[in-house]
Amino acid sequence: MTLFDHPDAKAFILHWGEMGTQWGVNRSVAQIHALLYLSDRPLHAEQITDTLGLARSNVSTAMKELQGYQIVRRVHVEGDRRDHFVAEIDLWEMLLRIAAERKRREIDPTIQLLGELAERLKQDTAPPQLRERIGRMHEFIGTLGGWYDQVRLLPKPTLVALMKLGGKVARLIPGGKKK
Repeated sequence: MTLFDHPDAKAFILHWGEMGTQWGVNRSVAQIHALLYLSDRPLHAEQITDTLGLARSNVSTAMKELQGYQIVRRVHVEGDRRDHFVAEIDLWEMLLRIAAERKRREIDPTIQLLGELAERLKQDTAPPQLRERIGRMHEFIGTLGGWYDQVRLLPKPTLVALMKLGGKVARLIPGGKKK
């Protein structure tokens, strides 16, 4: 029995695929990521295709997406001309890379558009609530993006400690204690 034949490995791969769809990621992309994450060795596309029962073209497309997120990388195995792939196994690094790519793809363009809209609406005779709500949304998402840009520069041990603090971090902020 291989690692991938184990029922718990199969359960993880299937669940990761389901969760991927909830996060806006194609099911097969998430399943390939799960397979590579569990693997103790680099896998080539044919192994991925055979293990997951996916079309070769689907695997190829998924690999490009996973490499775009920088959570899977191509490696070469001595004596084999095929490309092999490995997943990032450092969970914090994986989280930071996914967050950076999602911010680049989703948050940054939204901040840019909202900024343009807010500027145009300053000279427009639009209804006041339109101007006010677009402005507030721009400020809110801009603050979120700025917070991310600052937090991502923290050393990983500091970030881990901050995450583990959770709501207790409020004790460090004047007036932030729970009532």
